[in-house]
Amino acid sequence: MKPLREPAFARLWIAAFFSETAEWMLQIALPVFVFKATGSAATTATSIVLGLVPAVLLSPVAGVLADRWNRRLVLCVVCAGQAFVALPLLFVASGGPVFVIYGVMAAQAGLASLFEPARNALVPELIAPDELIGANGLMSINGSVARLAGGWAGGLLLGFGGLGWVVVAYLGVLVIGSALLARPFRRAAAPIPAGPHEPVLRAWLDGLREIGREGRLRLAGVVVVLTSLAQGMFLVLFVVFVLDILNGTEGDVGLLRGVQALGGLAAGFAVATVARKVAPTALLGWGGLALGLLSAVIWNLPALTVSLPLGVFIGLFGLVGAPGVLAGSGLLSLVQTTASPERSGRVLSTVFAGTAGFTALGALLAGGLVTVLGTGVLLNVQAGLHVASALTVLGVSASGRLRRDAILAVRRSG
Repeated sequence: MKPLREPAFARLWIAAFFSETAEWMLQIALPVFVFKATGSAATTATSIVLGLVPAVLLSPVAGVLADRWNRRLVLCVVCAGQAFVALPLLFVASGGPVFVIYGVMAAQAGLASLFEPARNALVPELIAPDELIGANGLMSINGSVARLAGGWAGGLLLGFGGLGWVVVAYLGVLVIGSALLARPFRRAAAPIPAGPHEPVLRAWLDGLREIGREGRLRLAGVVVVLTSLAQGMFLVLFVVFVLDILNGTEGDVGLLRGVQALGGLAAGFAVATVARKVAPTALLGWGGLALGLLSAVIWNLPALTVSLPLGVFIGLFGLVGAPGVLAGSGLLSLVQTTASPERSGRVLSTVFAGTAGFTALGALLAGGLVTVLGTGVLLNVQAGLHVASALTVLGVSASGRLRRDAILAVRRSG
């Protein structure tokens, strides 16, 4: 918990909580609203994809802005912008056409693509270098609580009050986040000079070249591809799994999605305290393996047993949140500790763009194939992608290849 003793990091941490809570409210409410309105998994997948594509297209701009502009100011403006572009959802809530949601999701995703690189590139400036993994663990705790609060609120408000209630609550939460980011931060480390303002595309390609040069970043790229495909499939299939296979409600969707935060909280505390010195690749590999295996158990349980009470799945989804946080913290720390500070924003934005792009592809595949292969087959493929990613990380780490690449990189830089 030591990073929270830094007032600047503590304020960023709280502001990020409100921002992520708001994001989870819409992530739960909008796909469920579309699925209930249309009854189509393919249409739901389309809405999810339209909410991801802008993150890919804006990747060059997002990373360069995170490296050139005041990162706190970027975060503050993004929060205010997300509140503004959500206003058309009030029109949908009063009976307007569903397709308006697609535009809102696209705009939200575009702004979110600016937020993530700036926030994660700002963290190393606010804390001591040896506390970075602990700080990422605290951010994971933040994300877990935000998922629980936002997911539960989004599903509950949608079920009991409709989309209008969700939007009003979303706007209020974002206003608080923006207010917390309004004042400048006192930094523990000097900000990295922006350097010459080269063209945006050239600067972004420079970040891509850094990923190509560094073996640890190339490994992170492989993980991003496999796990993002799995996540895209999950976003579509989870709604179908809860509503059709478990015969749940909108509130159950929010509850089961949000309850993953309970396991995530435990894992986040572990990363922030006892596990903060563990190698990022160990967190990524073992966390990803546990995530894939637990997912396979959850997806196959309804077919292997008689009808189970919802409480069993609440417990299992709560448990699966822990390895997800371990793997996520490992991936983020791997990138942060490998990318050079002056290019960290554009490298992170490229990672997030890859995440968004392959998540969109996974959602499209799930939406298009669910009527052909069935939900059960695709859910097992989703779990298998996590297992494949984890085995790749553990295999490469055991081979010593990352250590050799690091030595060669030091020699080249010398």
